[in-house]
Amino acid sequence: MSSAVPIVLAGAHGHGRWHLDNIRRLQDKGIVRLAGICELTPLRDDELPESLGSPEQSPDFGALLDSTGARGAVICTPIPTHADLALTAARKGVHLLLEKPPAPSYAEYRRMSDGIAETGVACQIGFQSLGSHAVPAIRTMMAEGAIGEITGIGGAGAWARPESYYRRAPWAGRRRLNGVDVVDGALTNPLAHAVATALALNGTVLADDVTGVETELLRANDIESDDTSCVRVGTAQDRPVVVAATLCAEDPDEPYVVVHGDRGRITFWYKQDRVLLQRAGRGPEESEYGRTDLLENLVEHLIDGTDLLVTPEATGAFMKVVEAIRLAPDPAPLPAGAWRLLPDEQRRVVPGVDGLVAAAADTLALYSELGAPWADPARTKEVSTDDSP
Repeated sequence: MSSAVPIVLAGAHGHGRWHLDNIRRLQDKGIVRLAGICELTPLRDDELPESLGSPEQSPDFGALLDSTGARGAVICTPIPTHADLALTAARKGVHLLLEKPPAPSYAEYRRMSDGIAETGVACQIGFQSLGSHAVPAIRTMMAEGAIGEITGIGGAGAWARPESYYRRAPWAGRRRLNGVDVVDGALTNPLAHAVATALALNGTVLADDVTGVETELLRANDIESDDTSCVRVGTAQDRPVVVAATLCAEDPDEPYVVVHGDRGRITFWYKQDRVLLQRAGRGPEESEYGRTDLLENLVEHLIDGTDLLVTPEATGAFMKVVEAIRLAPDPAPLPAGAWRLLPDEQRRVVPGVDGLVAAAADTLALYSELGAPWADPARTKEVSTDDSP
């Protein structure tokens, strides 16, 4: 265990529990050692996975990094805290895995990304889908012309969240909190992987790769942020990327990204690492792929220089989309007749939205262009990124 990299986890509740389990898995392999947990409320013994021992706990992230001698940190805290905590770690020479979205605004992203670059530490952004071995495989298919000329990329996420989802934390469902940007919307947080994966497959990864963003942001829930939304991204690759999402699906299903070619399509269910290749004159071909864990990849980078899979720079295009959503008009509430409450599940559903999400990914059209009765084309907001900070 002496060669194991000492790690501090900031944020062990909520999604942080997944990181706890993953750290335990890697600790069992002798790759990392959980040296500390940064939480406002310390975890009880029964909240720690077995075999993790008794890591030091403190609400002071910087002090914990010092006292534990941590070499790496996983940051899984509220979105508005990401930049400051990442910079705290970087300035202490601590390498980090930072949960997505990396920041709530492009300016905060730049401050964080530039500050980390100055320190020379390694930083991985937690878009786990980009660790899928399907991503390079699909890129190869595209490059080899398996589906002809690429005409665009679609993304679809039809998920469901109960009303309690928005009460789990003060920042949940907020665009701003106490004057600070949060931007916790369907496309920027729960279904951010759909956006990041679609952009990555298109080769649109750097901030300068985005030429414009159209947004349609709506909400059925009594929240500030969007729960039913779509974006169309103009790209330097001259191919549109359209991603549609809802947290108000009638029948929630696996999110996916679809690459459109003039002689076929490639569908990627990114949570399952499953790929379907469909092309003219051939039978459908389905494949499943492995996945590289992003924390494991970070440790391998520290040990032998293995390339990082998701650098801050490679999330610049995603952050341009976040910025467009931040600058867009506040999401419009859906009319009362456009949604209904499922009393047994205490969640709101938008009838017909599942089909609209799929149609947007299929046709690269926005909700208003598909004739959604509740999507007002006059509210579609296009943000040029030419003069962005």
